[in-house]
Amino acid sequence: MKIQKLFLAVLSSSVLCTSCMDNFLDTESPSIPSDENLFKSTALTEAALMGVYATMTDTYIYGQKLCVNWQGASDVEVGSGAFSTENYNSTLRDEGAGNFYDDNYNRNTRWDKLYYLAESATTIVDGIRRSTLMQSTSDKAAMRRYLGEALALKALGYFELIRYWGDVPYKEHASESGLGNVYIGKVDRDIVYNYIIEDLKEAIEYLPWMGEESYTVERMNKGFAKGLLAKVALFAGGWSVRDGNQFPDLEVEHHPTIPEMNGYFVGRPKNWKDYYELAAKQCAEILGATDNPHELDPSYENIWSTVNHLEYNKYNENLFEVAFGEGQNGDVGATMGYNLNRGVFNTTQGMGGAGYAATTAYYFYSFDPADTRRDVTCVFQEYINENGKNKEVIRCNPLGVACGKWRWYWMTDNYMKVRFPKANSRIATGINWILMRYSDIYLMFAEAQNVLTGPDAVSPIAGMSPRQALEKVRERAFGTGAPEITQYDADFFTAIVNERAWEFGCESIRRQDLTRWGLLAEKIEEMKIGLCMLYDYKPVTIFGKTYQVDEIPRKIYYKYEDSDNPEYIDMSSVNFNEDMGTGTASASKGQYECNWISMQVTLNKDGDINATLNTNYVKTMARILVCGTGLNASYDYSNLFGRLNWGGEAEAEFRKYSVGNGVCNYRHVFAIYYEDVNKTQGYVSNSYGYK
Repeated sequence: MKIQKLFLAVLSSSVLCTSCMDNFLDTESPSIPSDENLFKSTALTEAALMGVYATMTDTYIYGQKLCVNWQGASDVEVGSGAFSTENYNSTLRDEGAGNFYDDNYNRNTRWDKLYYLAESATTIVDGIRRSTLMQSTSDKAAMRRYLGEALALKALGYFELIRYWGDVPYKEHASESGLGNVYIGKVDRDIVYNYIIEDLKEAIEYLPWMGEESYTVERMNKGFAKGLLAKVALFAGGWSVRDGNQFPDLEVEHHPTIPEMNGYFVGRPKNWKDYYELAAKQCAEILGATDNPHELDPSYENIWSTVNHLEYNKYNENLFEVAFGEGQNGDVGATMGYNLNRGVFNTTQGMGGAGYAATTAYYFYSFDPADTRRDVTCVFQEYINENGKNKEVIRCNPLGVACGKWRWYWMTDNYMKVRFPKANSRIATGINWILMRYSDIYLMFAEAQNVLTGPDAVSPIAGMSPRQALEKVRERAFGTGAPEITQYDADFFTAIVNERAWEFGCESIRRQDLTRWGLLAEKIEEMKIGLCMLYDYKPVTIFGKTYQVDEIPRKIYYKYEDSDNPEYIDMSSVNFNEDMGTGTASASKGQYECNWISMQVTLNKDGDINATLNTNYVKTMARILVCGTGLNASYDYSNLFGRLNWGGEAEAEFRKYSVGNGVCNYRHVFAIYYEDVNKTQGYVSNSYGYK
């Protein structure tokens, strides 16, 4: 938003010429020296820094991939084509990548733009360190702030590279004109993490809190840098797949239950608790700081309605947002969210939907019905034009539930009434991508401090215990004084795992959380088995809660707010958590219906198990079971098939499809694109069975 306007103003006033930026930030032309004059002016330095921020809006960074396509499969989110038997294992498409199938020819999983971000920020860091303004009485403070921003941006770039590719080349300094540090090999991620940690520690010393020195949520600030340091520390101390052939590190412990193959294993540093201590300290210092400007927005929905409307959150719930500009960049809201069909406000264009990223009925039923986050995060309604009238309908697709945090009716009038009706292709929404929220600080503190001292010891720095931090987040979800605030799993770690799912659904967090906990494969399989049980009309356990068959409706019934003018659904009328039988609804009486999960493939019109096989049954089971199957080397569902009503038929259908990568378990990382490998002149090669 504002940072976009600032960057454009800088360009229009010729403070910064594009060719200059292209030259000194060009990672493919490392011999071109940076302009030393650039860092002799605070205005030019800030302009260069704005150029780095602008890089974050690229499609292959937060413009689309990191916030939409690369959410991938987890027990919360599913990506494009996750439940499809057509492109589920394509190694050249986003659909396959979301299911952990990839190879070195997939252009959709390139790292070059993230490296451009990291290299650009590194160039700024080096330039500021050499600048004479760092010794200037009048300019030193500003230059130190800019240095802090550049260090944090550099850290963020490398952090994302490690999370999505594992061990990566790392440069402490920008590319040298003599090419001495350009052609380098991969560096052990533990070493890179330590560089990132040191950069963030330094950045924190220079950065102001949000609101100080006119710093908004769209610029690196002290709160976000400390939160990012905490998150980096949790990942540095967490589990990830490793190439023991290239980095046979004796200081890494191996996962006790995930099998090793071909030298590839899941590991974490033996001193992982040191990283948890760092994470707990950073979060505690934020929570306990008297000048901390952040607090939880009392309304969970308001977080999302505000950012959709291109406004800042007045409670400073969001620690950092990637800035986008309406009509300029940003696909959030256009590629995922509440589905607006074509033909409503535009004859050819719709927006939102579950095509790129979505969630499922499994996740929906993990929530307590009283949890206000459920109906914000999961949206079954879609807005259509039917016989010339606009109206909502329930979209009864248990495998494609839209992410409700982005909704067309929360967006600006300028977008919906001026831009969108005239569009003949997708128009950038300009909705900022929230990279971290204050609730994350509470939950990271709860997680890390629990490991160190248990759930009930009060941190003198934070002024609260892990349990109190967890319940602070739950208090917003259920309301002050609600009994559900203290009703969570007795195992505190499990409670944290579940709470993070409910708090951050569809925010591109879950897959990475599960990865570092060593739970990614396990939780995906729990989701798939749970969905199969729901469709098969069997009792199902979801996030530790067991539903009997009569606790999940066979049909969904609903009414409209105004029965005489049926446009908006009265969501309080929908029986998501009550089986009301299988009778036929009467539209003349203002009643509407759709078949729910088991009625779609297993039960007949009377709500009883079919006497003969419904062909959609076996296809649905296969669609579910191929999801996420590029993660492990192989899969065996013989036990599951033995529990299903038509298990033999489902197994026969499933065997038509190839699953498993055959070489590596827990392969959560992408392949390095072949052109990027070739550019390293032999210094870098793929791991984990990728060519």
